[in-house]
Amino acid sequence: MQVAPSILTADYAALGKTLDEAIDAGIEWIHLDVMDGNWVVNKTITFGPALIRSVRNRVGKDIFIDCHLMVTNAEETWPQYVDAGVDLVIAHVEAVDDFPALIKNLQEAGCQAGAVLNPATSADMILPFLADLDLVLVMSVVPGMGGQSFMAEMEGKVRQFRTAIDEQIAAGGRKTKLMIDGGIKYHNSAQVSEWGIEVAVIGSGLINDNGTIKENLAEINDALGILS
Repeated sequence: MQVAPSILTADYAALGKTLDEAIDAGIEWIHLDVMDGNWVVNKTITFGPALIRSVRNRVGKDIFIDCHLMVTNAEETWPQYVDAGVDLVIAHVEAVDDFPALIKNLQEAGCQAGAVLNPATSADMILPFLADLDLVLVMSVVPGMGGQSFMAEMEGKVRQFRTAIDEQIAAGGRKTKLMIDGGIKYHNSAQVSEWGIEVAVIGSGLINDNGTIKENLAEINDALGILS
C-alpha cells in the first residue's frame, strides 16, 4: 500500500522543507486538499492553484500530485488545477452535476480523473461510471470536520469497490486505483491495506511533532510488514 501525505498539518512557512523531507523519506505521491470555504461543513479555506504550482515546482515532475477538490464548482475550475501541474483531480460525486462529462474533460486535457464520496454516500453513486475513472477515494471521516476518529464501518464500501474494480480489471478494463482518506495512522494502516486499499492518505499520522516523516513512515511501513 502506498502512502500519500496530506500537507494540511504542515507548517506552510516551512512547506518546502517538509516536501523535501517527505521525498527524502521515499514518498512518491503528494495529496493536496482544496477547500473553498463553502462546501465543507466547517467552512474552511485551505489553498488553491498558486500554492499547488509552487508544490509542483518544488518537488519536480517525477512526484505524483493529486488534488482533492472539496469545492462547489469543480466542473468550472478544474482547468486551474491541471494548469498548476496536478496529475490527478479528485472531485466529490455529491458536488458535481455531470460527473461523466467532468471525467471526459479531465482525461482529454491529459489529467487523470478521480471520484470521491462522503461516508454517508452510497457506492452506487460512483459504480455506474467506475469503468472510466482512474481512482476512487473513500472518505473515512466527514470532510471538513476536525478531531474525528477513523470510521471502520467504511470497510463494506471499500470491499464493494475492491470487488468491482477487480472484476473490471479481470475483464480487461481500466486499472482504477482505490484510495482512502481520514484518520489513517500506523495502527490501522494494515487494516485498510487488508481491505484492498492501494493508496492511503495520511496527514497528522505522518507530519507531526512526534517524529520526522522518515521515522513516522518507517513506523507505518513496519505495521504493513514492509522492510525499510
